[in-house]
Amino acid sequence: MSKRTWALIAATIVSIIYGMSFTIAKDVMPLYIKPFGFILIRVFGATLLFWAISFFGPKEKIDKKDFPRIIVAALFGVALNMLTFFKGLSYTSPISGAVIMVTTPMIVLILSAIIMKERMLKRKVFGIVLGLIGTGFLILYGKSVGNATNASLKNLLVFINAVSYGFYLIIVKKLMDKYNAFTFVKWIYTFGLLMVIPFGYNEFQEIEWQSIPTIILWDIVFVVVFTTFITYLFNLISMRELKPTTVAVFIYLQPLFATIFAISLGKDELNLIKISAAVLIFAGVYLVTQKKNVQ
Repeated sequence: MSKRTWALIAATIVSIIYGMSFTIAKDVMPLYIKPFGFILIRVFGATLLFWAISFFGPKEKIDKKDFPRIIVAALFGVALNMLTFFKGLSYTSPISGAVIMVTTPMIVLILSAIIMKERMLKRKVFGIVLGLIGTGFLILYGKSVGNATNASLKNLLVFINAVSYGFYLIIVKKLMDKYNAFTFVKWIYTFGLLMVIPFGYNEFQEIEWQSIPTIILWDIVFVVVFTTFITYLFNLISMRELKPTTVAVFIYLQPLFATIFAISLGKDELNLIKISAAVLIFAGVYLVTQKKNVQ
């Protein structure tokens, strides 16, 4: 199996985990843990895991001149990305929050064209638009959980998250071309942890651990280990072989897997619209990921 195929599989696994996480994270917050307190737990836990696993990776030294890029990656990929998304998600339903998130591939396409001078291939543009249409149908006709509150603030927060993640994918690409993922991801999370501590410390102190049910504790473990540690690691594996626009289009699969997860739990039902949306999403992802002279 080629490295590119492994990269595509890794990106798909990331989408599956994120799709499950919409529901799992919502079970935890804000009832048991407030958003910023949860982010502090996520980043602290993942930082420990990344440092632990780095001892088994290659021994590379990071050039001092690359630390500013790592700090910027920490800002956009960890601190701003997570804080805005979890705060936005706490205001609204998972499905409503996904509406703006799926604009990320379009944002990444535009940023890549401006910053990385990447050619906007017609096939990729068409694939991204096709996926956007399919995801739009899935979200609009999906079963919304609860009513949105503070809608304008929520929309702004999730949009900032989408733009932030787009910048992160582009910034981290140059690090991937130079270093092994194990070399720098621990530093991205270390700097990210320093950035989120001021926001999450008070909410972390408010957590009443003795009143949290065991099932919710397992949800927290899932978010730290899978939604944070595994997804970031797999995303970096994907970034080594794929362009930022290709990695970003996998975001379209997140609402699809979220719907499948919800259906499996009996919280949603399958219909013709959802099937049609799935076909459009998979067609869009196929067009963007198809290797035709370029990645």
